[in-house]
Amino acid sequence: MEAFLSSTFAVAVAEIGDKTQLLAFILATRFKKPLVICLGIFAATILNHAAAAWVGQWIADWLTGDMGRYVLSASFAAVAIWMLIPDKVEAEESRFYRYGPFAATFVLFFLAEIGDKTQVATVLLAAMYDNYWAVIIGSTVGMMLANVPVVMMGKLSADKLPIKWVHRFSACLFLVFAVLTLTHG
Repeated sequence: MEAFLSSTFAVAVAEIGDKTQLLAFILATRFKKPLVICLGIFAATILNHAAAAWVGQWIADWLTGDMGRYVLSASFAAVAIWMLIPDKVEAEESRFYRYGPFAATFVLFFLAEIGDKTQVATVLLAAMYDNYWAVIIGSTVGMMLANVPVVMMGKLSADKLPIKWVHRFSACLFLVFAVLTLTHG
């Protein structure tokens, strides 16, 4: 349960103000089909985060002992610093728009998520917790918690949040993961 809750919370907080959340808003305003956009985000996230969790499990098997703990802790600390750098997304026309709202959302969201903070966080969480499915489900729930309100209510929900403070809080959360990794090895 800890892996699920940690993954849900970490990804939900990390996603606020992230480029994929901005992309979700752009797609929602472009297509005006919120349910279809949400389904595309869900499908892309499941696939992307399943791959990320697999990589995290592989890293955990490969890096063991103190060296693994130190690398994982340093990685969480690096993500904490990365959280303080704001994301931007361009609202340009995409060639994927012609395939409709689901396909465009699926492809664009999947591609935008590659190497994104939340994907890297999923890799690290899967390396930290030996519970592949809990991390995938938790990170997907976190992604949906952050993106569904933006899609359903438009930019209103994101504009009302103090993004700078959300990013600082998220950075602190990843620092906590770094410390916990070091102290619980």
